[in-house]
Amino acid sequence: MSGYFITVEGGEGAGKSSILQTLGKKLTAMGYDVLTTREPGGIEIAEKIRKIILDPTHTTMDGRTEALLYAAARRQHLAEKVLPALESGRIVLCDRFIDSSLAYQGYARGLGMDEVFTINQFAIQDCMPDMTIFFDIEPKKGLERISANKDRERNRLDLENIHFHEQVYQAYQKLVLKFPERIQVINANQPFEQVEADAMNLIVSRLTNKA
Repeated sequence: MSGYFITVEGGEGAGKSSILQTLGKKLTAMGYDVLTTREPGGIEIAEKIRKIILDPTHTTMDGRTEALLYAAARRQHLAEKVLPALESGRIVLCDRFIDSSLAYQGYARGLGMDEVFTINQFAIQDCMPDMTIFFDIEPKKGLERISANKDRERNRLDLENIHFHEQVYQAYQKLVLKFPERIQVINANQPFEQVEADAMNLIVSRLTNKA
């Protein structure tokens, strides 16, 4: 596979989704063939699953059901959109991937990170990101950003208490230690422009070394 798979991760309010779009445009302007996408979603089937997962009225959803739905959406998105792009040599920038499931369902929901990884191995086979950027911001500050942003999509995860989001944050810290070569950390508690610049520097450095 000749492409390059880059994912961005972080808790609620980290700013990764907004910055991802800017990164895609800047890399395209530099001459790279870039596809930007998101999870869950990115294609019609996965977007429909996204609506089910994140619907604020679905408060009775079981944790295992949630994990399986994320894995199903991930598989279809991968098969239909991500893998074809990578096989054609494109750079794929994806908002969330398997690390989100490990953090949110595996750790914060208490299902077990190894158990959730097993579910997702079936979904992704051997397709892991070449590089992951973790947008690091404390949960309290991230949630304050969400409250201040009236235009942001409100979803079921926003209904969780601060303890849940702190668990997600702890999980990401564990993943950073477990995959130090793949996961690069950026301080997301900075002005948008600085976070974007730091992310660009990391990506361009990796792509240059790859070439």
